[in-house]
Amino acid sequence: MARALQRFRAGGVIPAHPLALDEDRKLDERRQRALSRYYVEAGAAGLAVAVHTTQFAVHEPGRGLLAPVLELAAETAAEYDGDGVAGATRPVLVTGIVGPTEQAVAEAELARGLGYDLALLTPYGTGDATEDELLDRARAVGEVIPVIGFYLQPAVGGRVLGRHFWRRLAEQRSVAGFKIAPFDRYATLEVIHGVAASGRAGDLTLYTGNDDHIVMDLLTTYDVGGQRLEIVGGLLGQWSVWVRGAVETVELARKAKQGDDGALRRLLALNPVLTDANAVLFDAANAFHGSIPGLHEVLRRQGLLAGLWCLDEDETLSPGQLAEIDRIWAGYPQLRDDDFIAERLDRWLR
Repeated sequence: MARALQRFRAGGVIPAHPLALDEDRKLDERRQRALSRYYVEAGAAGLAVAVHTTQFAVHEPGRGLLAPVLELAAETAAEYDGDGVAGATRPVLVTGIVGPTEQAVAEAELARGLGYDLALLTPYGTGDATEDELLDRARAVGEVIPVIGFYLQPAVGGRVLGRHFWRRLAEQRSVAGFKIAPFDRYATLEVIHGVAASGRAGDLTLYTGNDDHIVMDLLTTYDVGGQRLEIVGGLLGQWSVWVRGAVETVELARKAKQGDDGALRRLLALNPVLTDANAVLFDAANAFHGSIPGLHEVLRRQGLLAGLWCLDEDETLSPGQLAEIDRIWAGYPQLRDDDFIAERLDRWLR
């Protein structure tokens, strides 16, 4: 646990892990493992499982998916213990947690028993929970496993929360960090100011979840009342694809902050390219309806997934989205890591 938390604090790339299904919409264990292997060997610092990109429906008890999906990722991560495979080491394991307090604690206990290191706690609870109830819920989960506070954008199920809430959450000793993902610059600052006011800024690690603002979040240093706060990595749905480039992006941001002008120029050129690609994959034009199938399409083209199937049959690409994916696929080859995957895919699928 201590080593995992140390790696989390160091920052890096944590992909939001998709769900591999077959044409019958059943769990495809072989491809689910292959995805995990791809992320770890591409240099990801961690894996985030049972989060939005995995599809929140995996948490529905009647599907019987949560435990198998968490267990598959944990088993695959264990392949990289010791000397590691292909130079990779065991990733930090992050589980998504949803639902009211009783469900959230039960999910935390399940994940902790499987060897997970941290819990990404979705902020909306029962949907109509008060802020005090959300804080009590976080405290209860934190008694089981360290917590990552999560500002989830309202368009995909989150709710608006101000700096007073984030300060109170940051004050909880079991909170290890925050994923800031409101897709809103003003709301992002609410988290930053809340953390700064908590008295625990030095103990908390900040990750961007703003897939529309990745580069600039990584480059920005916040000076709040004499305290310097930085976002040191990303826990992102966007980073479920093109992970080799994501790892390079984090490293370039570190160099740029140290004064490397060449790294800064490369990132400033990457910024609009990555935002354009994300708008297409996340289907921003259609209120993010096709965000998960959009990511699946990239992984399908690379051979990691067999199709775009989601648990919800209505969750499909939006009209015109496929043509837009063709556009960014051809227009931004520098984002892709096709060769890296092709060289290793057969081994990952074994």
